[in-house]
Amino acid sequence: MSIERSPGVSAAADPAVGLRAVLALRRLAERVEAEQVALARDRGWSWQQIADVLGMTRQSVHAKYGGAL
Repeated sequence: MSIERSPGVSAAADPAVGLRAVLALRRLAERVEAEQVALARDRGWSWQQIADVLGMTRQSVHAKYGGAL
């Protein structure tokens, strides 16, 4: 499997650094999503409206955030 690298990225770059960055971005995205779902609910959005914007089912959004809000 060959991976194209962006200009300036060394082929000897440490994958652990990149993978930690991926994890940090994933965690940040989860926090931002949770905050925005809470904001949408506070503003009267339905679970279906939120699900539509996130490209998820209403049931999955409610299962993920329904008890946390």
